[in-house]
Amino acid sequence: MTLKKGHVALIGAGPGDAGLFTLRGRELLEAADCVVYDRLVGDGVLAMMPPAAEKINVGKTGGGDSVPQREIEEILVREAKKGRRVARLKGGDPFIFGRGGEEIEALNREGIPFEVVPGVTSALGGPACAGIPVTHRGVARSVHVITAHTKEGTIAPVDYDALAKLGGTLVFLMGASAVAEICAELRRAGMAEETRAAALENAGTAAQRLITGTLATLTARCAEEKLRSPALIIAGEVTALAGEFAWKKFLPLAGRKVIVTRPRERAGRLSAMLRARGAEVVELPCISTRRIEAELPDFSKYGWLGFTSVTGVEALFALLAEKGRDIRDIGAAKIAAIGPATAGALKERGLVTNYMPEVYDGLHLARGLAEITYDTPVLMIRAKEGSPELTAELAARKINFTELPLYETIYEQTGIIPRGADTAIFTSASTVRGFKAAMPELEIERACCIGEQTAAAARRAGFKRIITAQRATLESLIDTLEEI
Repeated sequence: MTLKKGHVALIGAGPGDAGLFTLRGRELLEAADCVVYDRLVGDGVLAMMPPAAEKINVGKTGGGDSVPQREIEEILVREAKKGRRVARLKGGDPFIFGRGGEEIEALNREGIPFEVVPGVTSALGGPACAGIPVTHRGVARSVHVITAHTKEGTIAPVDYDALAKLGGTLVFLMGASAVAEICAELRRAGMAEETRAAALENAGTAAQRLITGTLATLTARCAEEKLRSPALIIAGEVTALAGEFAWKKFLPLAGRKVIVTRPRERAGRLSAMLRARGAEVVELPCISTRRIEAELPDFSKYGWLGFTSVTGVEALFALLAEKGRDIRDIGAAKIAAIGPATAGALKERGLVTNYMPEVYDGLHLARGLAEITYDTPVLMIRAKEGSPELTAELAARKINFTELPLYETIYEQTGIIPRGADTAIFTSASTVRGFKAAMPELEIERACCIGEQTAAAARRAGFKRIITAQRATLESLIDTLEEI
């Protein structure tokens, strides 16, 4: 019996930050049935892996060693022969010391179709993130990329005499443990001791660190600063431009790694706003929503319709369409919205909001409705298990209200544990609960919350340092994050 053969995509994940991942790479990753990934792939990219996909980490095993290259090739062939769409995620670019060619040879031997998606190599993208142009007029007319280690993990044999004569910028990949040899051998080969040099650790991520010096001083500087892998070693006068060209210093959230916990379909705008301010963003959607069975009520019985989320608006109009009805069935009821985003979703569908509280949460929505509805019946369109503060306050104020639950919240498993994040952003109490359910052992320095009800959920979840936005908007949330 001939097995159906699948497809393998060799995808360059870039130097770490998900913002440097390519559009084509993301398309193929999100469509994958199986993901085979290295240890240098950034958390933000790993968070894009489909929840249902099988995830195979070939960067490290339980003992801490890398999976042998031949075994990786066997995995790719095996999974493709199951008829799967396999995403082979590699840090940087598959063809820049990524051993992509060896994997293609293995796939070709088995007749398995493949695609290569280039990535931003750390050899070029890393220095750029640190403000180092690897070529610059009057300083360096060429750039040369060298591996500091062999495929067996030992220091690579390099013709330093030839490199010293090139006159351009030299970039050594995987150079953390080879700094002393690189600097000594370049000096022996004739490069001046005062030649500028630098070590760049965790290029392109929030943990990026640049150590500068000369060929004579860099080894001691790296020892003092305890340089760690992964790191690039850059030799050339262009490294002196880092102070002048370091563009990240202008971004208020540079050096911050932030976890966004919103549902996948809602995370995009918040993530883009954070990246624009320099943060490394990891999208970990800890909750999702699912519509539940419901019958449309007789809207003519209600003087007010209350909406507590954009999802509730979407669910109602989906139900109307499903039943062959439209906005005209809502009748003359007035509209209350919990906040600007919900009001905006209503406006897009032709409904003007008559009331929105000054504080955008369920408690203040209930208090406001109590002041303006009098004895008019209210229909609250919301989640199956929504904010208890809303209904408790309505009941305490003796408001004549009916709940119409149209969707439920589902807690998601994220599939990865992010490394080195300093802040988790929560836009609802349910995202807090979902985050703790998915990663109960993960310790995060800060919880940044959109409102008091969300902050209260964070306190109950055990967060020690909680900051709350002045207003329940994404803009205020990010302004608050910038201030700490």
